[in-house]
Amino acid sequence: MSGSTIIFYLLAALTLVSGVLAVTTRQIFRALIFLLFSLIGIAGLYFWMQYDFVAAVQIVVYVGGITVLIIFSIFLTQQSGDLLPKQKISRQIFSALAVFCAFALTMLQLYQYSFKATTGEAVLPTVSNIGDRMLGVRENGFALPFEVVSILLLAALVGCIVIALRSKPATT
Repeated sequence: MSGSTIIFYLLAALTLVSGVLAVTTRQIFRALIFLLFSLIGIAGLYFWMQYDFVAAVQIVVYVGGITVLIIFSIFLTQQSGDLLPKQKISRQIFSALAVFCAFALTMLQLYQYSFKATTGEAVLPTVSNIGDRMLGVRENGFALPFEVVSILLLAALVGCIVIALRSKPATT
């Protein structure tokens, strides 16, 4: 087993274990920390595949931006020390069934997809080439998904503001 393979398995284990712990813990702040480690593991996988720009975007946008946004939401609602309520067994079973169905659907799609070898030249993952693809509106462009992600970030920001401005119930 080579060193590269060991690094891949360590990063994959970090990502998977942190993801599972993020959804199974009942403490909301710990769930956020586990999510942070899972996102860092994904960025590590991008670095391992030598997609440095995508890894940097992963760290800046998700690890930096989304995680900080969630931290502010948690602290502004003053629920950082509270335990999340224990879920009913029916919800846990439904969640496990949904995860299994999504996994089965993903495996089915991977099995049915015919991976074709590309005959053209490989595109170097430079900042210029990635920028051309992300903002391009032609056949291989990703302008629409780029705009959808920006709307998602805007919606998350507006949601945090709404949560922070929610009036507290009056106590008598």
